[in-house]
Amino acid sequence: MKCDLILLHAPHVYDFRKMPLLYGPVSDLVPSTPAFEMYPMGFTSFAEFLGRYGYKVRIVNLALRMVQDKKFDVEKYISKLKAPLFGIDFHWLVHANGSVAFSEIVKKYHPESKVLFGGFSSTYFKDELIRLPSIDYVLSGDSTESLMKMLVEGKPLETIPNLSWKKADGTVVHNPMSFIPTDISDIMHEHYESMIKQVIKFKDFRSIMPFKGWLKQPETCVFTCRGCDQYCVYCGGSKYAMKRLSGRTETAYRTIDDMINDIVHTSKISKGQIALESDIRQAGVLHAEKFLERLKKEKIQNQIMFEMFKPTTTEFLEKLADAVPRFSIDISPNSHDHEVRLAMGLNYSNEELELMISDALRLGCQRVEVFFMIGLPKQTKKNVMETVEYCDYLLKKFNSDKRIFTYIGPLSPFLDPGSMGYEEPEIHGYKLLRTTLEDYRKALTGPSWRYALNYETKWMTRDDIMDVTYDAIIRLMEIKAKHGLITQEQADQQIKRIEMTKAMESEIEKVKDDPEKLMALKDKIDDVNSFRSVQQSEMDISYGLIKLRVFNGLIQLIKTELHRRGGKSDG
Repeated sequence: MKCDLILLHAPHVYDFRKMPLLYGPVSDLVPSTPAFEMYPMGFTSFAEFLGRYGYKVRIVNLALRMVQDKKFDVEKYISKLKAPLFGIDFHWLVHANGSVAFSEIVKKYHPESKVLFGGFSSTYFKDELIRLPSIDYVLSGDSTESLMKMLVEGKPLETIPNLSWKKADGTVVHNPMSFIPTDISDIMHEHYESMIKQVIKFKDFRSIMPFKGWLKQPETCVFTCRGCDQYCVYCGGSKYAMKRLSGRTETAYRTIDDMINDIVHTSKISKGQIALESDIRQAGVLHAEKFLERLKKEKIQNQIMFEMFKPTTTEFLEKLADAVPRFSIDISPNSHDHEVRLAMGLNYSNEELELMISDALRLGCQRVEVFFMIGLPKQTKKNVMETVEYCDYLLKKFNSDKRIFTYIGPLSPFLDPGSMGYEEPEIHGYKLLRTTLEDYRKALTGPSWRYALNYETKWMTRDDIMDVTYDAIIRLMEIKAKHGLITQEQADQQIKRIEMTKAMESEIEKVKDDPEKLMALKDKIDDVNSFRSVQQSEMDISYGLIKLRVFNGLIQLIKTELHRRGGKSDG
């Protein structure tokens, strides 16, 4: 079936299945595998938005197909697709290699079709991207649904804001970055229902799943805003980065009605956890409390995860618990050390953190997730290990409560372009090891995650960051086993995996300059990579036997379609 737009999601490296790549713990704290097969929410937003106007949009998660099937023929699949426009996301820098490779494959089989790039990293590297022969357009910014519509409609290229393109003679044009919407009420409506529509229309369920294992863990996300009010030093989505990348100086917030509708529609499709992206208090505590009052009336049965940028008050938590009986919270203090926390943009004490955890547990919180990171300003190897011991302290303080989940991992594989740490490395104690798109494309094909890291700090070398990451994970596993949060067998397996990874690192270093000997290690490397980390397993949530409410979703779609056509439904 010919489409108006096909959205392709690439793995981190093409073709990762044929290369000796030791991943290490780079994806331990995200749902996806090290191939980073989870596509951005923007895909479903584009599909739903353009679908309202009658355009056929298809999402094809080729990264997932490649993860699931070692023999899956990417080129053959792409060659059979038909569309005048192919969109490829380059949101996070980890896709630098795979996304560009996909653009070349599309051009190989569809030379008359246009290739479009978008996302945070596309915005940052737009000048390098648009000069590649396989890329025709780059849409910059964080809210480009209506701009995509202009492109699909065939509007004159020079009239489309935020668009980078090439004239017939190859001259590059960067249109003014003038579209920075503060009203985002027209996007992200019933976007998960649009996924079901695509399954029905294209009869291809496998290509639209967000990440491997999603059927068992059908987690969904409801976004609350575009932009951010925080100044985290390492984040490419911070207020500093958003202003630098897309000119956004103020966060655009969704209306309460839009967020409630999104949650309600999502709950009709999935029993899984619904995560609210960003802290709902960013728009003001009063706005957040009004949202909770509305949410209470809906009596949502799903577990809802609330992201906290900083600890909240007892009073606010009480209102949250009253509105959402099955609530969870996550917070990223990043370090136990207040000085480190201040250096990376956060200002609150451990006492404030612990009071919030105490209140949350008392009020029936389902999960309290606390994330710590490695590779921060002013952070030493000793400091990292002290952070792990703070995890032990937290678990002792709260009597080994199994609702507390502490995680630690490296700030990897990249310090985000556009972030304060990336743009002002000397000020924040960072040393950048590479800066161009081509550098990153090559770095991702290095035999170990050591070569993908794009930074060192004043306090830790790249080797220090790797070594202490391994030590920290091992110690955290010992602590969790001691408190009964995981079994000793799980801890031993994770520790064994770390030791195997470290040993493989040594073997790789000996032969890294000999392609033949390096390739001979591929099977052993793949064996090490196949182990799923305990930290990832801890993120799994039990939903019972029936996880997806696909039948409910289909009924809802039928009702919606009948309503749009002016018909009626008996239910």
